[in-house]
Amino acid sequence: QVQLVESGGGLVQAGGSLRLSCAASGRTFSSYAMGWFRQAPDKEREFVSTFSWSGFLTYYSDSAKGRFTISRDNAKNTVYLQMNSLKPEDTAVYYCAARTRPSSNYRSALSYDYWGQGTQVTVSS
Repeated sequence: QVQLVESGGGLVQAGGSLRLSCAASGRTFSSYAMGWFRQAPDKEREFVSTFSWSGFLTYYSDSAKGRFTISRDNAKNTVYLQMNSLKPEDTAVYYCAARTRPSSNYRSALSYDYWGQGTQVTVSS
């Protein structure tokens, strides 16, 4: 079992920044791959960013590329999502997720086995 707890969401003006954190527990951190998704009202959950199974590569959605950065601190069992140049369309509940097996379909939520409770990010115009 893996427990994930997000934090760091909030209200920010367009152009601002936020850093989300996701603390993991319950299993060796290096034994799974971590990622971030988001879900806006009345929309499906969408991929934002993830580490590769090896942990050496990172992947981003087109909307996140160049503005968001995923990182991790293995000593703290924590993954981060630094979000810069935020836009109103980034408003959503952000979820961290863990997958316990390699998958080429890392953009699909179905590839992830564990989810956090989500943290709200609201970007005002």
